[in-house]
Parts: sequence; C-alpha cells; structure tokens
Amino acid sequence: MKKMLSLALLAGALSQAAFATVQTKDVVYKDGKTELKGFLAWDDTVKNAPGVLVIHQWVGLTDYEKGRAKQLAALGYVAFAADIYGAEDFPKDMASAGASAGKYKKDRALYRSRAKAGLKTLSKQAGVDAKNLAAIGYCFGGTGVLELGRSGANVKGVVSFHGGLDSPTPADAKNIKGKVLVLHGADDPYVPKKDIEALESELKAAKVDYQLNFYSGAVHAFTQPMAGNDPSKGAAYNAQADKRSWIALKDFLNEIFSK
Repeated sequence: MKKMLSLALLAGALSQAAFATVQTKDVVYKDGKTELKGFLAWDDTVKNAPGVLVIHQWVGLTDYEKGRAKQLAALGYVAFAADIYGAEDFPKDMASAGASAGKYKKDRALYRSRAKAGLKTLSKQAGVDAKNLAAIGYCFGGTGVLELGRSGANVKGVVSFHGGLDSPTPADAKNIKGKVLVLHGADDPYVPKKDIEALESELKAAKVDYQLNFYSGAVHAFTQPMAGNDPSKGAAYNAQADKRSWIALKDFLNEIFSK
C-alpha cells in the first residue's frame, strides 16, 4: 500500500513538473486604435518554438482559451490567446455575446484585421519562430481562423473546432497558404449541411490541403465542459470527441511544423 501511495505521489510530482516551466502573462496590443488584451503562454526551457494563435468562442476570451494556451505551451509551443472584441465589444451576458459575435461575422474584413493583429503580436514575442505559425479557434473562433487563412496570412495551418464554416467570399480560399483541419460534431445543428458542402467545394477549387473530421454523437461546443451534457440543446460537451479532436490537433501541428 505504501509503495502504491509513493508511486501515486511520484506521478503527481512528475505531472506538476511538466507544467512547472510554463509561464504566462497578459499582453496588451492594438488593432488600429482599438486596445486589446490577449494571454501568452510559453515554456521557458524551449527556444525558437512554433507559435500557435488561439481565437476565442463567442463569449470572448475566458479561462477556457487561456487553459488551452497553457496546454499548448506544455507541448512546447508559444501560444497566444487573442482578444477579438476588446473592452468595447466584450459581452456582458449570453444575449450580448450573440450581438458581439454577429458584428464580426457580418464584417469579415474587421474580423480578419483583429485576427491578423493577434497573429502579428504572437510573431513578435520572444522565443517564437515567426516562420512557423498556426492558428486554432473554437466556435466563433473557428470561423475566425478560417477567415485568417482566407486573408492570406502566413500560417502553416489553421484548425477549426466546432466552428462556423460559411464564407461570404469563398473565392478567397485561393489566398490560403497553409493546411486546414476542420474538427466538427457530426450532429451539430448550428452548421447546415450546405455550409459543410460549400466549404469543401471552396477548398477543393482552391486546391487547399484540408482534412474534415466528423465526431459521431457530438453537437456544437463538444470540447467545452461548460456547455453541459445535454446534446438535445444543440451544444454539449462530449469527452470522447474532445479527446479525439485534441489528438488530431497534436498530430496536425507535428505535421505542419516538421522540419
């Protein structure tokens, strides 16, 4: 019994040690005149690391995205959770979240500008290999990383987790310079089948290297525990899809950043 307890304590200590070198800080930056505040996470033992931009869901930058940034830092990346809204558009509640997200989904040029400001800020951080950048996004942020790719940003790849897939300018896919990974709930009621088909057509026409993964039984927000566990509501956490999609992300990053 004592031996088992010692092993458990050792495992816990090793787990804590794995995160001991992860450092974090808030970073204030601007897009034009708008002040934004993002969150940076990195492993101070890793030098010249690839950078990964994280774009938040529709309620704004929260501890959820900061947690994902820390997970990425523990894998050896420099991760920057961007702030798309700034203080002026940061939602006060769920109702205003819809209005905030809607503003940027209607104005894709503004959305791209905010995403590119985050990417530029990431690229300038100490310890970042600015030639090796990627972007991931959740829900609203999934739309954002696809728009970042369509803007012609210098990223090796973009990853959308249960994101909106529509595009008012599908021809812009010709500007995508990296690879695309879309991680999608097979039963997501918020993304019409026509949007999925349109995205595939768009990427094929532009000869983009893409992957589209469907997770059975998963609805919208399947990576987010705060979404609850009732799929009938259209948004719910799915532990299996969360695990599988994170593995898919890690494999994708290993691929695009391989020398």
